[in-house]
Order: sequence, then structure tokens, then C-alpha cells
Amino acid sequence: MKRALMYFVFGTLVSFLLQYFLIGSQGWALDLYYAAAFGAAWGIAFYLDTPRISLPKKLGFSFLAMAILAGIGTLIFNLEMAIPSIMKFSIVFVAYYLLASFKGSKSLRR
Repeated sequence: MKRALMYFVFGTLVSFLLQYFLIGSQGWALDLYYAAAFGAAWGIAFYLDTPRISLPKKLGFSFLAMAILAGIGTLIFNLEMAIPSIMKFSIVFVAYYLLASFKGSKSLRR
């Protein structure tokens, strides 16, 4: 759990700094929201990267996380601004498991 939190914090920090300083800021609040979606994807994917959790449960948990991101984004900003966070989350989540699929253990933890 601690390492998953570390992935979340590190992913959020790196994503925020890249977006805010290098790519172009859309406002610090929106940049932080998008960075949190990126960090959450890495943290959740790492946390779920265990053979004890079945693939349908992993997918269900990722859809729940995306729904929560959409809800928070819609409350703070609007749905139009929340959609990119869902896209960032899903791309990072799938990328994590794509990278894991190339390993013999099918996990990035081992």
C-alpha cells in the first residue's frame, strides 16, 4: 500500500511539473487535477498488480476510479474539462498492464 501511494505521489508530482512548466499550463488547479488522474492511474495499477485480484475486479475498480474522477472533475470544473482526466487515467492504466504483459511474470512488481 505504501508503494502504491508512492507511485501516486511521484506520478502526480512529475505529471504536474511537466504540464505546468514544459507543456503549457491551463491553470494550476486544472493541471493539478489532470496530474492527480495520472498519479492515481499509476498508483491504482500498481496496487492491483497482484495475481490475487482477478482481471474483472481490476477492470471494475478502474471503471469505479474513472467514475470518481469524472464526478470530482464535473463538480470542480465541468464535464468537458473532466473528460481528459478519464482519458489520461485509462491510457496510463492500460500502459501499465501492457508493459507488465511483456514480462514473463505478467507483473511489474516482480
